[in-house]
Amino acid sequence: MRLTTILTSLVLACATPAIAQDRFAPVITVNDAAITAYELDQRARMLQLFRTPGNLTELAREQLIEERLKAAELDRRRIRLSAENLATEVDAFAARANLTTDQFIQLLNQNGVDRATLEQFVAIGVSWRDYIRLRFGNQAEISEEEVRRAMRQPGSNPDAIEVLLSEIIIPAPPPEAARANAIANQISQTRSTAVFENAARQYSALPSRNNGGRLNWLPLSNYPPALQGLLGSLAPGEVTQPILIPNGVALFQSRGIREVPQPRPAPTAIDYAIFGLPGGTTEAGLAAAQSLDARTDTCDDLYGAARGLPQDVLARQTVSPDSIPQDVALELARLDPGEASWNLTRDNGQTRIYLMLCDRTLAGAENNDPEAVRNALRSQRLGGFADALLADLRAAATIRP
Repeated sequence: MRLTTILTSLVLACATPAIAQDRFAPVITVNDAAITAYELDQRARMLQLFRTPGNLTELAREQLIEERLKAAELDRRRIRLSAENLATEVDAFAARANLTTDQFIQLLNQNGVDRATLEQFVAIGVSWRDYIRLRFGNQAEISEEEVRRAMRQPGSNPDAIEVLLSEIIIPAPPPEAARANAIANQISQTRSTAVFENAARQYSALPSRNNGGRLNWLPLSNYPPALQGLLGSLAPGEVTQPILIPNGVALFQSRGIREVPQPRPAPTAIDYAIFGLPGGTTEAGLAAAQSLDARTDTCDDLYGAARGLPQDVLARQTVSPDSIPQDVALELARLDPGEASWNLTRDNGQTRIYLMLCDRTLAGAENNDPEAVRNALRSQRLGGFADALLADLRAAATIRP
């Protein structure tokens, strides 16, 4: 069965006949492949759940158009992803959010997103990645001279950018989400630092509220990769649109941006630990976090604190920055190794999260590893081939409207 047909079947399987008459009418066609209003709505919902910044309706449209182009090319080349491999990739996708597949699917369903929407997204992404490696692998080989030349070069310019931000995170548990979003939308319209600081003191759940939400200069690369472009493009006084995070909504205002002469390399891996504490948002939960902080100085100390407790109380992992949940990544951005925060909660506010940054692996360390440099260069080259091929497919396609 063609991949484009499979994608249509996955989506139609979730629809009743009455819905299909309206929401499954084509609103965009890419050559002979249709994109429905239902798919656009599903993709936008999923992007919102993933805390993707930007215009989610437009982003959903662009992603689905590109996926139709990719699916047609994969069909033409007879590239298939088996049901078994798809299940494995969905499991891995859920694991990056520190959830089991069942937990992740439940979270999707609670937010109005069907499993088929995730499977479509994963199936195309994985199949396209494998196809690009298969088709262009021989052309993406990196010579020894290219590796040596890359190792002699200094870090890239984006690592030289530091930002001076003010922050607000408004708690938004489900019963209060509508009110919190309305407040956040109002704050996002201001360009006044005084107004933003007053709002931080009134609404923010972070300790920085006592200082009007003001942060010190931080490398832009400390922040989640998905937000770096947004935060780096802010003019002084400008405020982001509300950024949804679990049980909250975040806002940032720029107070300045600068380029530093000796930049710190961007992190390529983050080592951090999460310690779950009972009590959640209560005074007892806060006291438990403060007590844990008083007797721990490093992540290794947390193992002693967890002795005799259930295994799932403490989780430590080293992962790439783009695989860290956005609310966790925003907390880690402010921390140095050995520092901790306890602003986050889970389980509908029943568990307070004690979050400690263990270490950051910086890009400079990788520059001492020729194989790591080779892999990075190869990935860049494959990405260039993929972008060029997709541009050619789009130029040759008929897209309406």
